[in-house]
Amino acid sequence: MPELSSRARRGRAQANPVVQAERRPSTRRRRAVRNQQPVDEYPPVTRSAERREGIGLVEGSGEIGEDNCEGVGERMTNGFVSVGRSADNLAGGEEEGTTAPIPEKVQVSNSPLYKVERKLGKGGFGQVYVGRRISPTNANDRTTGSSAVEVALKFEHRSSKGCNYGPPYEWQVYNTLGGIHGVPRVHYKGRQGDYYVMVMDMLGPSLWDVWNNNSHTMSVEMVACIAIEAVSILEKMHSKGYVHGDVKPENFLLGPPGTSEEKKLFLVDLGLATKWKDSSTNSHVEYDQRPDVFRGTVRYASAHAHLGRTASRRDDLESLAYTLVFLLRGRLPWQGYQGENKGFLVCKKKMATSPESLCCFCPQPFKQFVEYVVNLKFDEEPNYAKYISLFDGIVGPNPDIRPINTDGAQKLIYQVGQKRGRLLMEEDDDDEQPKKKIRMGMPATQWISVYNARRPMKQRYHYNVADMRLAQHIEKGNEDGLFVSCISSCSNLWALIMDAGTGFTAQLYELSANFLHKEWIMEQWEKNYYISALAGANNGNSLVVMSKGTPYAQQSYKVSDSFPFKWINKKWREGFYVTAMATAGNRWAVVMSRNAGFSDQVVELDFLYPSESIHRRWDGGYRITATASTWDQAAFILSVPRRKLMDETQETLRTSAFPSQHVKEKWTKNLYIASMCYGRTVS
Repeated sequence: MPELSSRARRGRAQANPVVQAERRPSTRRRRAVRNQQPVDEYPPVTRSAERREGIGLVEGSGEIGEDNCEGVGERMTNGFVSVGRSADNLAGGEEEGTTAPIPEKVQVSNSPLYKVERKLGKGGFGQVYVGRRISPTNANDRTTGSSAVEVALKFEHRSSKGCNYGPPYEWQVYNTLGGIHGVPRVHYKGRQGDYYVMVMDMLGPSLWDVWNNNSHTMSVEMVACIAIEAVSILEKMHSKGYVHGDVKPENFLLGPPGTSEEKKLFLVDLGLATKWKDSSTNSHVEYDQRPDVFRGTVRYASAHAHLGRTASRRDDLESLAYTLVFLLRGRLPWQGYQGENKGFLVCKKKMATSPESLCCFCPQPFKQFVEYVVNLKFDEEPNYAKYISLFDGIVGPNPDIRPINTDGAQKLIYQVGQKRGRLLMEEDDDDEQPKKKIRMGMPATQWISVYNARRPMKQRYHYNVADMRLAQHIEKGNEDGLFVSCISSCSNLWALIMDAGTGFTAQLYELSANFLHKEWIMEQWEKNYYISALAGANNGNSLVVMSKGTPYAQQSYKVSDSFPFKWINKKWREGFYVTAMATAGNRWAVVMSRNAGFSDQVVELDFLYPSESIHRRWDGGYRITATASTWDQAAFILSVPRRKLMDETQETLRTSAFPSQHVKEKWTKNLYIASMCYGRTVS
């Protein structure tokens, strides 16, 4: 058993920490596919790959933090064996940038000839007008269908993003979904002049129109009926392998007034629809996160959509939940934000708003629905029938007199009736073995520590270290053959991790009042040192450690007021990988290096803690290789090493205080701190 030793200065005792741990089992590595797009950013700062020997220590000065208890811990081994380093606006839509006039008359394919009349509206990928049939009519003509006198004409310019040098993408979606329950029928489509045209059923007002024209109110029974029928429509759409991607009151329309379909609900505008199921394999599409990509409408988009995660069925249902609450309450808690960071602020507020708070003035079934849908996993199949059953007690017993036609949901309602006993049994089982919540709990600030399986080695930690004591600890570690491998900051005090497994041959550091000190970093690059660790403090100070003996051949860094994913994506294309990150207040610093020893890399960014996403990445063969967190967001860099590791085990731990005792417990299992940060998680 390795020897454990620790020493500490006397001081105030810390409260018992709240601990939340996660473990990554050993799995077979799987190659992931990254879909990247080039972006323009600032040019990198680079240096020669030439290496020369030498060592130096540069001491910086800074304001001393408050007098907290300083801690230290160390693990010793009798024989060290070197371990090789392993290596409210719509987004996604389109602004019409053309002045080409809409034709006065339209005839496509074998359609009748239509006169283009008043404009009905504009979606993300086109404009919709009334089309009046001017070819001969007869008494058998209907108000709906291919022989209707009035139709809806959707125009999309050939140069729009949705067309991509051919017919609109939306046409492909309608080929699969057109005419299914709750989706309007497309009768004709074709190109006329500069426009692609769809001839569709004429519908009535949107739910937003109904709400707006009724003094911004809607009855509980009306909204409950909308919930039932909307869930039914989404179930039918999802069963065809698509998610809508932009569920909101404006995209739910009623049937034409004065017709037999005036109480029927329709879901329109499929320009942002995407596949959740791969038609060739019949399996769920792969998960990914692209924080620079947002598709949907800010007010109603799911939190996952804000964060750029691959769309799946859960996103439509979360957007529906926000739609229902809006129709009931007339407002959502995140309305009113303005400016360039509106999406950031809205997502932050959404993830900080509990179902209880969101639905505080709504009947209980709406809160239950929100709880269900915000905790769905990426590839989890929603229980549509159960969601519909939640609203049984609100809607009237006679479907014929309900404010919304719920015929489409009757099959699912029947299934609930047949399976109610089983559902109750499943709920009892859930009580005995609670399902892990994906997005529950309150935002919190905690220590996040990451542990990797390693061969036995010597590792030492120091925490609550004031600026003036950094030199003492680092120099003592160097004398004992240890180099700094990881640093972090909390309350303007520093945490240092030093170990004998870095492979470094020399190391120096600077404590600076700048975040970061560019001139000093460039000076050390010229001496063939590379950034191997860095951290920032709340007061804006930074601690940068640069080392020799790294595998890096070139290095670049960026400091930004927001997480610089576009820059990271650009550097990935140039052969760089993220090797270190830090934050100071709400500012980010990201370091990227060539020859980092990785074959692939991804980012997980969240306003809480992305537990599900990290586990999914682990299953794909990724390991966390860098972490950083502000008061608002936590970022994790996960990488696939070029050389397969003998033991891929990795664990994470979240604690309210520095995890000194837990580190020692991990050491007994040959798990060593690989990275850590202090910032936003969830309690």
